[in-house]
Amino acid sequence: MSVAAIDIGSNSVRLLVLDDEGAQLYRESTVTALGRGVDATGRFRDDTVAATLDVMHFYKETMAIHDVGLTRAVATSASRDAANGLELMDAIGMILGTTPQIISGDVEAELAFSGATANSSGEPPFLVIDIGGGSTEFVYGVTEPLYSTSIDIGSVRLTDRRLPDRPPTATQLSEASAHVDAEFSTVELPGTPRTVIGAAGTFTSLAAISLGLEQYDRDAVHDTTLSRADTKELIDELSALTVEETAAIPSLDPRRAPVILAGAIVVDRAAVVAGADVILVSEYGLLSAVATSLLAEG
Repeated sequence: MSVAAIDIGSNSVRLLVLDDEGAQLYRESTVTALGRGVDATGRFRDDTVAATLDVMHFYKETMAIHDVGLTRAVATSASRDAANGLELMDAIGMILGTTPQIISGDVEAELAFSGATANSSGEPPFLVIDIGGGSTEFVYGVTEPLYSTSIDIGSVRLTDRRLPDRPPTATQLSEASAHVDAEFSTVELPGTPRTVIGAAGTFTSLAAISLGLEQYDRDAVHDTTLSRADTKELIDELSALTVEETAAIPSLDPRRAPVILAGAIVVDRAAVVAGADVILVSEYGLLSAVATSLLAEG
């Protein structure tokens, strides 16, 4: 019997299907920009809700093909903030047959740490940084989290707040960095990490661009490194482009184009908080941890 994990994020929705021995049968990530506008209005937009529900219908069909017996769906930052978040969860539940759980920032952080460290070549102590559309999690620990915090800033939220134009003005770039620094000012790591891991789509997308891949390749991206120098170069390159020009980057999902510059800025400022010149990029995190937990239940 196979299992399926679904992550309903602020920018993308992801599906992972594993067989009963933990081998991957199917993986999909679809940008629906669900969290766009939530910071300003406190509600999901009708168009992003419709896009997310369309994806859920496709995921339901895909899970049937792979004979999925157990499913767990979780929702993160934007769903925590949106007044119509529970309404969307109920609608998704009608499609999937199981209602997604809106998890707290602390739970999100723990899952990200579990998934990323279980599949890392690095050595402890670890700091896992998970940058989503609406929030960023910092999780420090050895075999389990000793410290975690969830900060309400991510690629979508920063775009909505500080980066309305493409290319942005120099002032907008400066204000975006300063805003992230202010949001991250409460992070107090209890120790110095030996390995800093960057999890989720912002890190992996930036790594693919930095590597110059002609198309996205998760095996080529996983366990590669992204230095602060790399990130600064990416910020310089991306800040000179329109959204349309960004979307033409071969290895980038074009639906990430509106928010990837903001994501690069968050990565850069997170590296400062971590005191890290180099971050190890991981294709694993929350989604893999959810799927693995289902295997244990089965």
